[in-house]
Amino acid sequence: MTTEITTLPLPRWDDSTVVVEPPSGEPGAWSGAPSAVAADGFVYLAYRLRLPIGEGRGISNVVARSADGLNFTPVAEVTKDRFGAESLERPAIVRTPAGKWRLYVSAATPGTKHWRVDLLEADTPEGLAGAEPRTVLAGDEAAGVKDPVLHHDAYGWHLWASVHPLERWADADRMTTEYATSPDGVHWTWRGTALTPRPGTWDARGVRVSSVQVDGDEITVAYDGRATAGENWEERTGVARGRRRSDGSFGPLTAEEREPLGSPHAPNGLRYLSVVTMPDGSGRIYYEATRQDGAHDLRSEPA
Repeated sequence: MTTEITTLPLPRWDDSTVVVEPPSGEPGAWSGAPSAVAADGFVYLAYRLRLPIGEGRGISNVVARSADGLNFTPVAEVTKDRFGAESLERPAIVRTPAGKWRLYVSAATPGTKHWRVDLLEADTPEGLAGAEPRTVLAGDEAAGVKDPVLHHDAYGWHLWASVHPLERWADADRMTTEYATSPDGVHWTWRGTALTPRPGTWDARGVRVSSVQVDGDEITVAYDGRATAGENWEERTGVARGRRRSDGSFGPLTAEEREPLGSPHAPNGLRYLSVVTMPDGSGRIYYEATRQDGAHDLRSEPA
């Protein structure tokens, strides 16, 4: 166990509040996969609603607004039919330096294990509901791409996404986190693998960066991990670290040797951490977690 103290705020559970209930109270019904950003005195939260397999899976992505970070009012919603998708996964909401609003949507190709990422862009959060999708991370026959996390700084746009191998159906749940850069947040260049599973550990089957915190040339991330295919959808949360390269891009990440964070309710899923600085300067975290009946709810707590 490491003695290093992370500066990335992590869930403590006891202080958490449910901000979005799942659409039903059964395993496979989820609200979660949150992505949060603060702007114009509000917190905007994008999240996914899901039903069990056979009942619809990821049915929609919602964008909601809140003044206090706890009580949210939906302002836009896009359904899987809009993308011709079998399911939607984690969205990423971003406000560009020019003031545009973007929603990066993870869409599943019907009848396959393939995923791609489409982009919606509008002048307002409400306008995202009617924006025309365009594919920005297509994946290919060998890999599906989803769940992007974005960061913008003086060096341009940075993105970390989970990538799934598609050579064999039974192995398509495996995942690494791959890193890309872009001058505009639309056209991306893959720069290499950022984080890989560690054999024999709690994250041996797959790893997915969920939140990024940059401090100068240092980067600290939260990530989701699982040890087996059976833990798919019930990942737990760990921490990894890395550094910026001389060209402004970020190098590979190294996982901390620490026990993962999970829900107290079996099978203990706690994933998709998102961190936001509130308009008053305080911090708040959002995440998806397993509750007692096996459904997942979207929770928040002070950072």
